[in-house]
Amino acid sequence: MTLLPIIARRRDGGRHSADELRTLAQAAAEGSAPDYQIAAWLMAAYLKPLDEAETADLTLALADSGERLDLSSLPKPWVDKHSTGGVGDKTTLVLLPLLAACGLTMVKMSGRGLGITGGTLDKLASLPGLRLDLSPEELLEIAGRVGFALGGQTARLAPADGALYALRDATGTVASIPLIVASILSKKIAGGAETVVLDVKCGSGAFMRTLPEARELAHWLQRIGERCGLRVRCAVTDMRIPLGAAVGNALEVKEAWDVLSGADMTPPVGRFRDLCLALAGHALEAAGLENRAREVLVSGAAAERFLAWSRAQGATAGPEALPRAGAVRTLVSPRHGWVAGVDAERVGQAVVDLGGGRKTKADEIDPSVGVVVRAAPGTFVRFGDPLLDVHARDRATAMAVATALLPAYAFSDEKTVARPALLEVL
Repeated sequence: MTLLPIIARRRDGGRHSADELRTLAQAAAEGSAPDYQIAAWLMAAYLKPLDEAETADLTLALADSGERLDLSSLPKPWVDKHSTGGVGDKTTLVLLPLLAACGLTMVKMSGRGLGITGGTLDKLASLPGLRLDLSPEELLEIAGRVGFALGGQTARLAPADGALYALRDATGTVASIPLIVASILSKKIAGGAETVVLDVKCGSGAFMRTLPEARELAHWLQRIGERCGLRVRCAVTDMRIPLGAAVGNALEVKEAWDVLSGADMTPPVGRFRDLCLALAGHALEAAGLENRAREVLVSGAAAERFLAWSRAQGATAGPEALPRAGAVRTLVSPRHGWVAGVDAERVGQAVVDLGGGRKTKADEIDPSVGVVVRAAPGTFVRFGDPLLDVHARDRATAMAVATALLPAYAFSDEKTVARPALLEVL
């Protein structure tokens, strides 16, 4: 198959028909056109962006390039959730059992991390025995029993998106809002969702660095989602500081379990819990259900749902069996004062350097390493008070990374207040 006429139309600033975009998607899914032609179209689309109507047509073409999950045997409402990713973002691990305990049904496909924003699959792989390579049939069966299922993207669902994404990463065309939106929403449509809650992260620890950039992406996601027949709630959330206290795979699973099980909340963990409750409320409202999120969290129903789900997907032990690092080093405050900021990007990069993230797709991850923030913005610290803990393979590495993280902290002589995690809701 040749895509030359389609490439030329995009190159010259023309508009695509829905049929042309379906042809492009099928060629990508089947491998019937050479990669260099797909890459040429992606660069043309990056330089001459698709409009909203074209983006909606591309979204549906990607969703229809493979199978669509048929959720008709499962109770409604059918909901999905997506985050654009950030340092310490483990909201999926709390939100899915929370919403399932409130009566929603969710089949979610998640990804692995690359760079400073960790991936949900990498975090959950810390749980011994947990299976994440599930077939569509297994996802449906588990969601029917537990209320939700979670796995990696399969080649049978939106395969064209997988092909385009790999080439976008290799050709410098990732940062195109129409292409980002089509990629995100096509997977939600292929997964059978009718209602989608989208969390667009904003700040140094996220892909969208500024509030105007995040707001623009959120508006696109909402408008294109509605064009494609979805009910959409879109939140813009803060990622200038890590979300919660823990950054690192097993540490984040432990923190998510602490929230679900009602363990004592430090201020950073409480901020994370409050964001999960807020996002759950918006999801339930969009789905037309009463907001019972706090009730099922306090009662323990959400924690029970998490354990039932992990057993259904093969986990041989619970959160108590998560791996632990060989050494822990505490960074202490060099002065009295108020914590004014904790740079999420620096913390995320430190976790990658510890081995808790990937610099290339082939890298192996150490699930036990990471950073736990103990003093967040709005906290008054004295000289020698703990700021954060570094969990590393050995003592020397822990000491070196802890020392290197001191510049991540900003201090003030004036009282500071923590920025809310939830900035806007569309």
